[in-house]
Order: sequence, then C-alpha cells, then structure tokens
Amino acid sequence: MFDTTVAGSLPKPTWLAEPNRLWAPWRLTGAELEGAKRDATLLALKVQEDCGIDVVTDGEQSRQHFVHGFVEFVDGIDFAHKVEIGIRADRYKAVVPQVTGELRLKGRVHATEAQFARAHTRRKLKITLPGPMTIVDTVADAHYGDRVEMAMAFAGLLNAEARALAADGVDVIQFDEPAFNVYLTAVKDWGIEALHRAIEGIGCTTAVHICYGYGIKANIDWKATLGGEWRQYAEIFPALAQSRIGQVSVECRNSHVPMSLLKLLDGKDVQVGVIDVATDEVETPEQVAAVIGEAMKYVPRDRIIASTNCGMAPMHSDIAYGKLAALAQGAALARKSFG
Repeated sequence: MFDTTVAGSLPKPTWLAEPNRLWAPWRLTGAELEGAKRDATLLALKVQEDCGIDVVTDGEQSRQHFVHGFVEFVDGIDFAHKVEIGIRADRYKAVVPQVTGELRLKGRVHATEAQFARAHTRRKLKITLPGPMTIVDTVADAHYGDRVEMAMAFAGLLNAEARALAADGVDVIQFDEPAFNVYLTAVKDWGIEALHRAIEGIGCTTAVHICYGYGIKANIDWKATLGGEWRQYAEIFPALAQSRIGQVSVECRNSHVPMSLLKLLDGKDVQVGVIDVATDEVETPEQVAAVIGEAMKYVPRDRIIASTNCGMAPMHSDIAYGKLAALAQGAALARKSFG
C-alpha cells in the first residue's frame, strides 16, 4: 500500500551538466560524457534507494530534455535549423528542431540506461517517454502538415522503443503528456488514441503523467492566472478512466486541482503527487501523509501510489533529495495511520 515513485527526472550532478536549469548543457563530450551519464544513473538509483523509494527511475540522467532526449534518435528531424515556436498553446516560447521528412528510429533510444539501471537495482524500475501529443507540440512540423498524422507516426516509434524497454526488464513505462491539460478536446479526439498506439502490445505496466508543468517562471506565472480551482482535468479524466492506460500521474500538492476530481479516474491506479516541485520548501512527512489521506476519500487505498508533482530536473540536488526522503517517510506514516 502507498508505494512511492518519482515523476521521472532528478537533478543532474554538477560534473555532468550545468545545475539548476532545464536544457542544461553537458560538461563533457564523447566517451567521457557517456561514462558520466552511466555514473549519474547509478547515483540516481542509489539516492532513491537510500531515501526509500519503491519504484525507482533512471532519473533521466542521459537526457537534456524529456522530449528531445527521444527525438534526437529519430531520422526526419533537423536539429541544425531550429526555429522558435509557441508551445502549450503559446504559453511560452521554445527553440525546437523541425520535422522535415518521414519519421524513423535510428535505433534503440534508452537501451543503455534502461539495461544499466536494471542491472543495478532489484527494485521495480520505471522509464519515462514523452507522449505523442506532447512531442508534436514541442517540434516544428515542416513535413506532415497534420498534427494527428504526425502524432501517430511518433506513437509508432514510441511503441517500438516501449516494447524493447519491456523486454529489457522495465516494470513501468510512463508517457509524459503535459500537453493533455492544454488541448482538452484533442485529448479526447486523438490524444488517447495516440497513447493506445504507443502502448500496443506492451507487457508491463503503463502510465501517463499529466501536469501543469515544471516549477519554472513561465509555468508559475501561467498558473497564477488559473484561479483558485484548476478544473481542466474534469474534461479529460473520464476519457482516461475508459482508456487502456494502467496508471495516471497527477499533481496534487499545492496544485489547486480539486482532489474530488480523482474520483473521475475510477478503476485506475493513481500516482498522487504529494511533493511540490515548484517550491524549495521541503515537505514534512505529516504533510505528505495528509495529501495521501485526502486522496483516499476519492481513490481506493490500494490504488494510490505516492509520487512527485512533476520532474525535479531543475531543482537544487540537496532540496530534491530532502523531498525524496519526505516522500518515503510520509508514505510510511500513511501506512501506519491508514493501514
């Protein structure tokens, strides 16, 4: 009851990449960089295990960004001529590569880190992938001319990698879809269908992470405009409840998402975000347990997984590790209080 996990990313060591920022530049190149990525993955596993996390991740230590860490392994994408576009319905600007031809995988994407992580932990292992809708919202289309067609093309590539990850011994494959709280009609029209294509034939647990974004200024400023209650999920949760995805990851701590909306995910395991990644304040175990207790009003206790609201990549490492410890301690307290 109340297994713990993280949404995906963890801070990178200072010897690997520039700290406390997204899209952090690597500090090494070539073989030294590849070795450093493996070392950082091992460190991420060790930290999670020491903190008491039940379902560990590779911490996304081998990727500069959760989307581009995948698409850089795809033919048909031009990284040499990036353009600036508005993403997440023009919430903010990003400089992104262009899709210039038919999409094909160059080979395996996350084999090295998945196999390395699997060999170095006996705990359940989760690997994250970007979701199809979020990918198409984070690249510039100069080829397909149709977001749905391009999303389905990416979904096929994601499926090939996901099947291989399952064969590597990964226990949970999670697709990150922050775009799901932006394009609400499209989620129901084709976003979930694209996810179904991505998980087709996968033999392990599948999950989708939806959120209002990292704790960066652009997102914090946007969230300040949303009012006291964030009810966007009321439109898509029923569709997710009917989907073939096994778990849904949702931010709950300090998010203004009414907890009562979780009842719309009936039948799903819910990764309840009990750690706020948009503040440096480290939660107490009591605060974590309180969020779990509130979620229990709407989600059966045996379907609750305690997690972070979002990735922790841009955080200071000491704060992130403190939050991981609080996550595990809070879940333990919840087991004692509510078990």
